[in-house]
Amino acid sequence: MTILNIRHKTTYLYNQPVNFGEHRLMCRPRDSHDLRIITTTLAIDPRPHTLRWIHDVFGNSTAIATFDQSAPRLTFESGFRAEHYPTAPRQIVVEPYATRFPFRYTPDDTIDLGRTMERHYADPQCRLDAWAIELVARTPGGVTLDVLTAMTTSIKAQMRYVAHDEAGVQSPITTLERGSGSCRDFALLMMEAARSLGLAARFVSGYLYDENLIGASGGLVGGGATHAWLQVFLPGAGWVEFDPTNGLVGGRNLIRVAVARDPSQAAPLVGSFNGMTDAFVSMSVEVGVTTE
Repeated sequence: MTILNIRHKTTYLYNQPVNFGEHRLMCRPRDSHDLRIITTTLAIDPRPHTLRWIHDVFGNSTAIATFDQSAPRLTFESGFRAEHYPTAPRQIVVEPYATRFPFRYTPDDTIDLGRTMERHYADPQCRLDAWAIELVARTPGGVTLDVLTAMTTSIKAQMRYVAHDEAGVQSPITTLERGSGSCRDFALLMMEAARSLGLAARFVSGYLYDENLIGASGGLVGGGATHAWLQVFLPGAGWVEFDPTNGLVGGRNLIRVAVARDPSQAAPLVGSFNGMTDAFVSMSVEVGVTTE
């Protein structure tokens, strides 16, 4: 068990006072058997006119803020303290019928997993299919968990991490062709590869921590900011965490905040402003992760 303290601050700057539209914020972790929230905080400046919380279609906690005053700066600062009980790879137990490829989900699971099993991005030349099938062929016995682990470690070993702050993700084929991308791009690439093999996969946004070297040379890649990875549904084990950016399986260093069918549905913060088109100056993000 690890006790974590996480602070996340986002600041928008404008060259003149502007009016703010509705903003939606995903900052509260998904409390579960492997993560127990101790305390949470949220400070918004200027103070919103209304602030309400909802559960979205995926069960994520989402704060919705509206504003009735203009300002040249808008700041969101959230924080939480939590106990983390990650799953070790050796504790991932898959039902016997699903331990090797090929297999099919039960009819009930297939219905409930729905669109998380469907491909979302075009692959007209079946390049991603070929990449996934080759990994299955190279894995002795086609063991399901071994194939997914091979996907995770292959992306880590073969592709170059390139951080980018702009919204959106590369298509999986673009990431495969370039051999580089961000954590979001790598997560989406592996999601679509898993789906090509008939598996259900979903996108996860949250935080990464390294007990030894957060963001330092030799530490895990993607610390000091929000991080992205994926989950694959395995019968008997449920939704299992895979982080292809760092080659991690089981979620040992990962704190879930939001899950979604597609990366576009798990943005940490979205909103709008009303003002001159050139009023926007910059956006800055500060993330601090410490362990006790």
